[in-house]
Amino acid sequence: MISATEALERLQEGNTRFTLNVRGPDAFLTQARRQELTNNQEPFAIILGCADSRVPAEIVFDQGLGDLFVIRIAGNIVAPSGIGSVEFAASRFGTRLVVVLGHSRCGAILATLEELRRPTENQSRNLRSIVDRVRPSVEGLITAASPTDHDSIVNEAVRANIRASVRNLRKGSEILEQLVQDGSLTIVGAEYSLETGIVEFFEGVSGGA
Repeated sequence: MISATEALERLQEGNTRFTLNVRGPDAFLTQARRQELTNNQEPFAIILGCADSRVPAEIVFDQGLGDLFVIRIAGNIVAPSGIGSVEFAASRFGTRLVVVLGHSRCGAILATLEELRRPTENQSRNLRSIVDRVRPSVEGLITAASPTDHDSIVNEAVRANIRASVRNLRKGSEILEQLVQDGSLTIVGAEYSLETGIVEFFEGVSGGA
């Protein structure tokens, strides 16, 4: 399995191709590649991303079948099933990089900010479970910012939520925490811009993880 540094470089290179509207050779699926994947998979990165239809990780990183282990949920929140999925991929396949991928103008973030400003009654408990997981990372922004500073609040809330998900992954699982401490796993945050198609990574990868 390639290192986290190499995995991050592959993602960055793929995103550059995507923004230039160029496809890499590995993105085209062959019958031989399908056959190769019937018995085994070795995804080089795990992506915990938002379920938004405009942010499919395989496309924005220009990767092919079997390259990425992707978990998608509204607001790229960290829930038990998502943690378990990351644990599974990191332990079973030896994948060494996890990226929490949020994006600009995230609907789950907008819904949470709206709920904080104007609480609704009779909200679905399932929708509320998403809002409740986003709330701790963004509610302080409401009181600290000007009421007219909506776009800045949304931008900051998106990034705060990504960072919170990174922290929750690092500290929400004994398995992942041990892998990180051992240098076998690196977890980073990133934001995809709907406007430009560019993915900005919040942290680099140091060492040989």
